[in-house]
Amino acid sequence: MAKKILNISIFLITVIAIYFISEKVFFRLDLTSENRYSISDNSKRLLEGLEKPLEVKIYLDGDLNSGFLRLKKSTKEMLDEFSIYANSNVKYEFINPSNAANAEEREKAYNELEKRGLRGTMVYDKDNEGKSIQKVIFPWAEITYNGKTRPVSLLKNVYGNSGEQNLNISVENLEFELTDVIRILTSKSVQKIAFLEGHGEFPEPLVYDASLALSRYYQVDRGSITDDPAILDAYKAVIVAGPTGTFSEKEKYTIDQYIMKGGKVLWLLDGVRISLDSLSKRPETIGITNDLNLSDQLFTYGIRINPVLVQNVQCALIPVNMAREGDQPNFQPAPWYYSPLLLTSPAHPITRNLTPIKSEFVSSIDFVGSDLQLKREMLLVTSTGSHIQNVPSIVSMDVINVEQNGQYFNINAPILTGVLEEGVFPSVFKNRMVPEGVKTTEKTIFESKPTKMIVIADGDIIRNDVQGHGENMNILPLGLDKYMNQQFGNKDLILNAVNYLTDDDGWMSLRNREIKMRLLNKPTVVGMKKFWQVSNFLLPLLALGIFGVSFFFIRKKKYSK
Repeated sequence: MAKKILNISIFLITVIAIYFISEKVFFRLDLTSENRYSISDNSKRLLEGLEKPLEVKIYLDGDLNSGFLRLKKSTKEMLDEFSIYANSNVKYEFINPSNAANAEEREKAYNELEKRGLRGTMVYDKDNEGKSIQKVIFPWAEITYNGKTRPVSLLKNVYGNSGEQNLNISVENLEFELTDVIRILTSKSVQKIAFLEGHGEFPEPLVYDASLALSRYYQVDRGSITDDPAILDAYKAVIVAGPTGTFSEKEKYTIDQYIMKGGKVLWLLDGVRISLDSLSKRPETIGITNDLNLSDQLFTYGIRINPVLVQNVQCALIPVNMAREGDQPNFQPAPWYYSPLLLTSPAHPITRNLTPIKSEFVSSIDFVGSDLQLKREMLLVTSTGSHIQNVPSIVSMDVINVEQNGQYFNINAPILTGVLEEGVFPSVFKNRMVPEGVKTTEKTIFESKPTKMIVIADGDIIRNDVQGHGENMNILPLGLDKYMNQQFGNKDLILNAVNYLTDDDGWMSLRNREIKMRLLNKPTVVGMKKFWQVSNFLLPLLALGIFGVSFFFIRKKKYSK
């Protein structure tokens, strides 16, 4: 009896000790192989620092198919995890936008969401009888903090992926998308970035959509380089977008010293000077080298943009008049080989899970210099089946008649068109005099602090189309191809590129999160539907019966003695 009391006492003391320890020490264990129920240390610190309640409204509710139910479940689990680290400062609710008294009220609710930028997604599904049905789903959330509200898109739609793959990508990106908006809402200071001007760079209307997207995160300025080499020091990153004029040695010195101090640059440079607008006025034009006086500087940084035009079989379409002269115009889509659809690296957070990038008169890039202290990454490449056109040469609309065969498109390896470099860069002015006209008392820095730069051999990647003039000007979304009626990933690429350059805390690494798909075999599931229904109904009854009979005979045997 004394031993029994001792064991009970030890058990009670252990339980009480565990209770008090758990009150003081907080820990969670995630036993999944890909840590799907864990969040990053950055996210934990962000949530622990919330000073006020964070409210989240999720409009993903109602009659959902299995894929969207999984996305809803994952969103709930992520927000539950957020709430734990935020000391219950995260409150959320799921709302069904389709829950209305009648069709008129439902349409009104849909329109209200659309006005706030929450676009509905048409989902095609089948009911139990196999009949096709259409549903409008709103895979969005709205996060409110300190009186400010921002929308969050929960669904990623990568062109060419299956529905299951896109939903899996959406689950993978949940932490990044939610914390991205939380960081914007809780930020107490705004970093500054700048578009450089003065060398024929794209004017503001042609980069308006990219500027608008970047303005969610940064103060976006525009300006020219002056005599003061410290003029760029206040900016976290600078963007050089499609210049056509030469850079002076003084301007190169300013950019170089900005990089030496740890500044970041996104270079969007054309290797060849040509414009699709010129071809719209006459059937052919001449492509020449786009001499910006930057070749030596980029070469020092380990990059060479080749003065060539890359044609590729995987390209955008343009409308071409196929009618004979004098007949009614008959515009038909034709492949425009000078507009390759660039493939994105699946291994880097800048380009992971992006749709193809639409380019226009893109050039190739080479890495140079083997002794540089740099980590290099490929971001953009063409598909196989390319042709390199050297310049100067004639660029003609007749290229649409070229057959897609191995004689013309004879390069069967991807061609590099966009790169990232990280590390310590040497100064292009290491063995040079300070250019005349530079007004500075500081010594020239010959080796940079650890920094980053991105080089893309096509300025048009950041250029949006513009329709009309003046008050009638209509800015089209960046990456939208109105002829193909398709949205390419140009805007996301620019946004990710700048965010990566300015990211000193590793937030962008969340975009590399991977959750393996473990999907059921649909034909097998459908074919064995009746079997599993009957099994799920009968097996519990059978198990209960076996247990009852066994229990009866065990009791009978025990008490018959």
